[in-house]
Amino acid sequence: MAGKDYYEVLGVSKDASQAEIKKAYRQLSKKYHPDINKAPGAEEKFKEITEAYEVLSDEQKRSNYDQYGSADGPQGFGGAGAGGAGGFGGFGDAGGFGGGGFEDIFNSFFGGGGRSRNPNAPQPGRDLQYEMTLTFEEAIFGKKTKIKYSRQAQCHTCHGSGAKPGTSPETCHNCGGSGYVTTETNTPLGRMRSQQVCPVCHGTGKEIKEKCPTCGGSGHEEERHEVEVNIPAGVDDGQQMRLQNQGEAGENGGPYGDLFILFNVKPSKVFKRDGSDIYLDKDISFTQAALGDEINVQTVHGNVKLKIPAGTQTGSVFRLKGKGAPRLRGNGNGDQRVTVNIVTPKNLNKGQKMALKAYAEASGEKVGNGKGHFFDKMKDAFDN
Repeated sequence: MAGKDYYEVLGVSKDASQAEIKKAYRQLSKKYHPDINKAPGAEEKFKEITEAYEVLSDEQKRSNYDQYGSADGPQGFGGAGAGGAGGFGGFGDAGGFGGGGFEDIFNSFFGGGGRSRNPNAPQPGRDLQYEMTLTFEEAIFGKKTKIKYSRQAQCHTCHGSGAKPGTSPETCHNCGGSGYVTTETNTPLGRMRSQQVCPVCHGTGKEIKEKCPTCGGSGHEEERHEVEVNIPAGVDDGQQMRLQNQGEAGENGGPYGDLFILFNVKPSKVFKRDGSDIYLDKDISFTQAALGDEINVQTVHGNVKLKIPAGTQTGSVFRLKGKGAPRLRGNGNGDQRVTVNIVTPKNLNKGQKMALKAYAEASGEKVGNGKGHFFDKMKDAFDN
């Protein structure tokens, strides 16, 4: 995707957060996914979006890209020396225009298209995307599962040749197997030559006299494919993993494409997550906050004890080391951070009221006659 701005491809600013990048990718990938959008150019657009996200969602690659213009860092420029231009993708011979020189440039304006590829060369199959929904806990701990999806597989009858068993494709009589034919056109500049896709073999370079009865000559057939997926512990919403050779069948014996699994993680009713760190809000009484206590705290790894020091203020944050999510690209787990909130009671019994009045008198405070006056003071004191 040389020459294209990854930020522009995703439609985000250069200071966009990871959440904004993830949101933009998810919206665009659904819009342009080739299984959904059949418009010309949608598949190429989807590949551009995926490439941009793979770079910008990785902090190291993004840093390299911002600094050097390449996700690979300085080496991404091809090792050109000082003042050299070799790293920008082939400003080679023919006066710096790369490839085949003036003839290729001239042909590109008049339909020649430069050097043609070999139509009989193996071509990899198309990549596919599969969306998988996980619970919060499944994303934390990972799981092994099986998925099924439709794909274009190699025809089991002709094994991809497209020809009826016992026969073989023949070299196209019209183009001689090149997949292209040369035409001449009169122009004001003289007689010009250009290459066009062969109308007989449609660029394949082969003619199939007797087509396979199963695939009709395409070499492919649709199948319901099943594959086992080992989801690593610690995946997060919007991340994806690649399964090699689980996409669609290639051409001319080329390899299968890849399958990209996009994870959608359901939010938890209890926890919040940011990367490998997990967050929890915990209510405590003002007596626990004032006198100190040891409380039970829920984590994804089970309940643990948390010591609340005397004099704890509302909004205080406590760290439970190693009680977060596993780090995908590192060792161990993140942390869980517990924010305590002091709750002021709404309904007091007679004994509680008398005890609090005694506390107020011992503190030299005058309790007002209005309901809740003293307790509002208590709440404000703990909030501060």
